[in-house]
Amino acid sequence: MTEILDLLKKDVIDNMIKSGKREDGRGLDEYRPITLLKGVLNAGPDGSAMARLGKTQVLASVKFTIGAPYPDRPKQGVFITSAEFLPVASPEFESGPPRENAIELARVVDKGIRASEIIDIDSFFVEEGKVLTMFLDIYVLDHDGNLIDAAALASMGAITDTRLPKIEDGEIVWGEYDKPLDYKDVVTTSTFSKVDGKILLDADKNEETDASARMTVSFVKGNICALQKGLEGSFRAEEIEYIINKALEKSKDLKSIVLKA
Repeated sequence: MTEILDLLKKDVIDNMIKSGKREDGRGLDEYRPITLLKGVLNAGPDGSAMARLGKTQVLASVKFTIGAPYPDRPKQGVFITSAEFLPVASPEFESGPPRENAIELARVVDKGIRASEIIDIDSFFVEEGKVLTMFLDIYVLDHDGNLIDAAALASMGAITDTRLPKIEDGEIVWGEYDKPLDYKDVVTTSTFSKVDGKILLDADKNEETDASARMTVSFVKGNICALQKGLEGSFRAEEIEYIINKALEKSKDLKSIVLKA
C-alpha cells in the first residue's frame, strides 16, 4: 500500500512540474522560506549558525585549534570542512563514519568558500611549526531536500559569527577572544535540479527523488567562484546560462540574509 501511495504521489508531483507548478505553490525559481540564526551555540565553538529552508534544517559551527601546517605551506593556516548526517534528521541516515553523501556535501560547501578566498588563511600563522586550524563542521538536523544550500547558508552564518581566539606564547587561551574573524565577503550558493525537463531552484525531498541532474553555483562579489554538477543527467547550454543568471539574481537576497542575521 505504501509503495502504491508513493507512486501516486510521484505521479502528481511529476504532472504538476510539467505544467510549471510545485506541490507547495512556489514558482520553479523560488526558494522555500529561509531563516538564519547566528550564535545558536553559546559554549564550545568560536562561531555558529543554524539555517532553515522550509523543513530542511542545518547547523554549522566553527572551531579553532593550534596545529602543524602542511609541509609544503609552512606559514599557511589550515581550513577543514566536514559534514555529518545525524540519524534523527532522516530514516535514511545511519550512525557511523561519513558516507558518500556527507563527503560530497562537505566538499561542495568547502569548494565555494575555499575558491572565493574570503578567508585569509595566511593570517593564521602563529609561529614556526604552528598555525591555526579552522574546522567548519556541518550537521544535518532535518532533511527535506536541498541540503547543499542550507549547509552553505549555515556555514556562512557561522563564519560571519566567528571570533578569533586569543593566543599567548603560541597557545590558545580558551574562552578568550582577540577579534572577529576578518572575512572579505559573503559567498552565496544556489542549487538547481532538473526534473522532467524543468529547472527547479531549491528542490524539496520529493522533487529531488525525481531529479536527473543537479547544478550548484556559488557567487562572491558578483563573480562565479565555484560550479558543481551532480547526478547522472545533463544540462543544455541555455539551461546552464539560465541557472547562472538566476543564481546571480538570488545571490543578492542570500547575501542580505547572511549580513542581517
